[in-house]
Amino acid sequence: MWLQRRDRLLLVATLSVLLAADVYFHLWPQILLRLGKSCECSAPPPSRVSTSPSTQEQRGIEGGTTVGGTGSKLRDLLSHPLYQAQVILPPTEDRLLTPQEILKSYKKRVSHLNRRRRGHRTEGNRSIAVTEGKFDPHTPWLQFHMEISKDALYSRSNNVVDRLLNRMGNMTIIGADYTPDEKALNGECDCTQIVKPSGTHLKLVLRFQDYGKAMFKPMRQSREEETPEDFFYFVDYQRHNAEIAAFHLDRILDFRRVPPVAGRLLNLTSEILDVASNEDLESVFFVSPANNVCFFSKCLYMCKTEYAACGNSHMLEGSLSVFLPSLNFAPRLSVPNPWIRSYTFTGKEDWETNPSYCDSVKLLPPYTNVKRLLNVMDLAIFDFLIGNMDRHHYETFTKFGDDGFLLHIDNARGFGRHSYDELTILAPLYQCCLIKKDTWQRLNLLSLPEYRLSDVMRESLSNDRLLPVLTEPHLAALDRRLQRILQVVNQCVQIYGEDAVLIKANALQPQPTNTQEKVVQS
Repeated sequence: MWLQRRDRLLLVATLSVLLAADVYFHLWPQILLRLGKSCECSAPPPSRVSTSPSTQEQRGIEGGTTVGGTGSKLRDLLSHPLYQAQVILPPTEDRLLTPQEILKSYKKRVSHLNRRRRGHRTEGNRSIAVTEGKFDPHTPWLQFHMEISKDALYSRSNNVVDRLLNRMGNMTIIGADYTPDEKALNGECDCTQIVKPSGTHLKLVLRFQDYGKAMFKPMRQSREEETPEDFFYFVDYQRHNAEIAAFHLDRILDFRRVPPVAGRLLNLTSEILDVASNEDLESVFFVSPANNVCFFSKCLYMCKTEYAACGNSHMLEGSLSVFLPSLNFAPRLSVPNPWIRSYTFTGKEDWETNPSYCDSVKLLPPYTNVKRLLNVMDLAIFDFLIGNMDRHHYETFTKFGDDGFLLHIDNARGFGRHSYDELTILAPLYQCCLIKKDTWQRLNLLSLPEYRLSDVMRESLSNDRLLPVLTEPHLAALDRRLQRILQVVNQCVQIYGEDAVLIKANALQPQPTNTQEKVVQS
């Protein structure tokens, strides 16, 4: 009888433990997530119409939170009615992912990656302690992924992006590895290709203690250097500071289509080599004759010491770009840019010789949807401002179809030459003579002295850890290029009229396809 009672007690204790574990690991995180969703960071939600400094500090671009009083042009910009749209949560069908599927995937990955990292240390007989990843349903990485909607990567009204930038700047790095595209190459690369595959570029995937993930692009060129005039756009350097500046510009323009990017000074030994998750990555680190720690890419054409990225002793600055949700449950479509450049030394594309090229584009899906065509105009304006000629493809989330926004990713070849403006980047704009009305209004706003683009960019960038992100000549180039964009649009309006050129963002009907002549590039 006594044994039977003991067995009952053991059974009850076992069931109690299982029930407690189920509540703690499954039910409780979802309760916390729901509470966090309705009450972000225990702070009251920002007012929908208030333009007071305290409200703007909660919802502004990060630079707006550091300048007090009324002397902040960035805060004044964000207080303007064009940046004060009502905070309306998009319906479930307009969100990329549901909280449930994000949380479920995140929990599995934390558990799986912790086991894999412990196994890697054991197999490699490494003495360095393994820092365990932590499961946190309130981590800003998850909040960022949950906020992605049909219209943008994040909303104006939430401070998740600012928290995310702060995390990337100071959180413990627990893992470093090659990017998936570089692993796919398996160290093989056709050196005869003019445009090298994505995996040939020098970049790494870094994982943080809360299992956030970011793309690291190391410093390759000093800020004072300009791209040599003889360089083709497809062999230009990849600049870490261009990635940082492009994110801030995209946010100031209110596109919100660049994943958050932050600068960080890293110790190549303790923060990358010591936490490397495979032997291949460990094998490409070496010490230069100047006693600096260096590493190079896995691809054969890049794995030479003259192509390596080297620190100052152990320290090297770079950009950290937040990863988007996994392609396994948030697939993306890569679409050739209709205004793609010729990636040969002598050839030309049709748009370069045909002034009426836009008319043929309008007849082809997905550009029969005017929203997609207007998004291409936004992308061209963005690329012209940063001087990026290398936009051969763009990506969209498959779930949103033709109505979804275009991702403005991979901007490291921007900000190469501040002394030259490549007007052909604006070919979509001056050939189609179409632009969103709200984009046009914001561009005009940023041309005014009280909201000058270079000033608000300088202020926004002042919060990044890598100062200065852009030199003054690059900031001045933004103002000059903005004036060129306004000139092109004004010429279009003079020829076709304001109603035909300035299109409301929610326009759904295709525009007339009669040929619009190419606007003279002045």
